[in-house]
Amino acid sequence: MKHSVNSFAIGGAARRSALPAAILAGIALGGFGTVAVAADDGSLTWNGITLYGVVDIGIAYQSHGAPLSQDFYTGLDYLVSKNGNKSITSFAPSGLSQSKIGLQGKEELVEGVNGIFNVEMGFNPTSGKLADALGSLVHNNGVPLANQTTASDGSRAGQLFNGVAYLGLQSKDWGTITFGRNNTLLLDTINKYDPMGGSYAFSVIGYSGLTAGGGNTENTRLDDSIKYTYKYDLFHAGLLYQFGKSDSSPGEAWQLNGGFDYAGFSVDANYAHKKDAIAASSLSAAQLATGVPQDSLAATISDNTAWNLAASYTTGPFKFSGGYEHIRFKNPSLPISSPFSGLGGYYFSIINNSAYTHPRVTQVSWLGARYAFSPNWDITGAWYHYDQNSYKGNGCHDTSAGSCSGSLDAYSVMTDYRFTKRLDVYAGAMYSRVADGLASGYLHTNNFSPMVGVRFKF
Repeated sequence: MKHSVNSFAIGGAARRSALPAAILAGIALGGFGTVAVAADDGSLTWNGITLYGVVDIGIAYQSHGAPLSQDFYTGLDYLVSKNGNKSITSFAPSGLSQSKIGLQGKEELVEGVNGIFNVEMGFNPTSGKLADALGSLVHNNGVPLANQTTASDGSRAGQLFNGVAYLGLQSKDWGTITFGRNNTLLLDTINKYDPMGGSYAFSVIGYSGLTAGGGNTENTRLDDSIKYTYKYDLFHAGLLYQFGKSDSSPGEAWQLNGGFDYAGFSVDANYAHKKDAIAASSLSAAQLATGVPQDSLAATISDNTAWNLAASYTTGPFKFSGGYEHIRFKNPSLPISSPFSGLGGYYFSIINNSAYTHPRVTQVSWLGARYAFSPNWDITGAWYHYDQNSYKGNGCHDTSAGSCSGSLDAYSVMTDYRFTKRLDVYAGAMYSRVADGLASGYLHTNNFSPMVGVRFKF
């Protein structure tokens, strides 16, 4: 008997649209009545509950891109991608930051201890649909590479709350603990030390999720997890644990963070391990011909271990930041049997548990600088680099296989001008290229992608 993705995972357009977000916003604003405005920051707050959001949209050109996706949250291939094969000029979503809407709350329970919550949904402003990376992969099932639209794996898989969704306690003396769907400590570090602030259009580590996910972008946010952060004087630390054994993530995970901030210097270090990490991909025409469900996906399973070190220094109008991450992929210690249901309810029919007989090692480096012309206007430049070892077993250093050693380099520049606290405009460009194993199967090995955009935050 054939299986198919459940109706929520690949339902009608309404279920994947931003309609739930609009409903949530309407309820929240309706509750405000004469919309309460917090005296301190102008936020939309009522009884300790704050409605917040971002809408980010622009126009981009790509020398070797793919058509705009209605599902994938970056919309376009800002980074050089395997299916990028033609020049594209298009509307472009979320270039500087993810378009999203959410509710967060804070209420004092006893003196010095607050109850907190946060629920957030990312959406694609060019289509009105909820951010859905895995839906973009399904859209390309069986489609020749040259005819595919933009698509990739990701942690936002069309769930109602595809960002964070947690409940917790916050204390100035004892730290913060949250339960539910948490941003990982790796993602927190990337957002803090990426010169481009996790931008999709101008940052490799913002666009791909490899670094923030410790090897797999689905793991930038973890369901069914506990996260604890603590700050004392100059120092801070964090712990995160995911139980696993769920339909969204079969393997457990744990992460550890430590760092300090002093006199313009900031330093953070992380260690992370994830069992049964899932890398999703579209099905080829040959795989579909075996009779698997048309709306299912393929998955590569691995156990991943990552560690990183990142730092920044601010002096006057300058801010310098950079980092290094080492990621090791091994075959899973607890292989997953085919088929299974994964993130967002998507169904995986083709499983590979043996991709890393020889461990794969990816090393990520980045460096950048920002200069502030004024409090409202700055310019940033950055460089990003990947190094991959040869894990095919023959030491290859060419494009004959994706398991050969290879590299990626990207260079970007961006300027941002803030008219007000909530409205800014930006313009920039990223040039990226791949070589050897990381270029295997690519239609083109480079992409030049300039973009202009406008962002509104509330």
